[in-house]
Amino acid sequence: MKAIFDNVSLQCTKLTTRAYSTSFSLGIYFLNHKLRDDIYSIYGFVRFADEIVDSFEGYNQKILFDKFKIDTYHAIENKISLNPILNAFQKTVNQYDIQHDLIETFLKSMEMDLNKVEYTPEKYKQYILGSAEVVGLMCLHVFTDGKKEVYEDLKPYAMKLGAAFQKVNFLRDIKDDYQGLGRIYFPGVDLTNFSLSAKKQIETDIAQDFKEALIGIKKLPASCKGGVYLSYIYYEALFKKIKRVDVENILSERIRINNLTKFRLMLNSLLHYKLNLI
Repeated sequence: MKAIFDNVSLQCTKLTTRAYSTSFSLGIYFLNHKLRDDIYSIYGFVRFADEIVDSFEGYNQKILFDKFKIDTYHAIENKISLNPILNAFQKTVNQYDIQHDLIETFLKSMEMDLNKVEYTPEKYKQYILGSAEVVGLMCLHVFTDGKKEVYEDLKPYAMKLGAAFQKVNFLRDIKDDYQGLGRIYFPGVDLTNFSLSAKKQIETDIAQDFKEALIGIKKLPASCKGGVYLSYIYYEALFKKIKRVDVENILSERIRINNLTKFRLMLNSLLHYKLNLI
């Protein structure tokens, strides 16, 4: 029965999420149980695409990515794939009628990482849109369950939240991206002479994204508000920690939130949710 294979596919997405991100795993856990599987499926798809362009050095990443892209559309069209991650993803795409242009925009941003790109403000916006904002919109399709008016109302806030998360990731990973992958995402930034003013300018931009995203989180359905808020709280805490790090140190270490702090943040966000303080 295909149901067995579908369940195996879903378990692969859960394993992928838990292996790569404890923070998102916790966030998904606090979603209504009816939503969790589809968000796991979206995360699994996004993570595999990202891994191809980031982690498979020594292999022909372009060939691997092109095949992944073709397989993605075949899976959606045929409603099945022998790649369990894509099999789970196509089910979510077809169930919630996730627009294919969101998927295409995401894949275009991932494809940008196959080459050395000098990020202008326009290309930076394009990358953020594809790598983060449309991922938020894919999740929003699940959260709003086909309610188009609610989706359109929450759309700009979901995009801001995705952008905030991605920009925090850029700051957190700035050392690895630059030294390991030769990437500088922030336009006009010279990492050989990274200044405090440049760091603060980036942080101001991120803070505004967080501020606007919170407006939308407060308007989310109860079924997903707690889980999204937990992810928001975690990333905000990571952002605050990054802000306290000197310019010199941010290029020599990767900033992290330890598991004890994550647990404390989880309890605090759960308390805020239960007391209707969000």
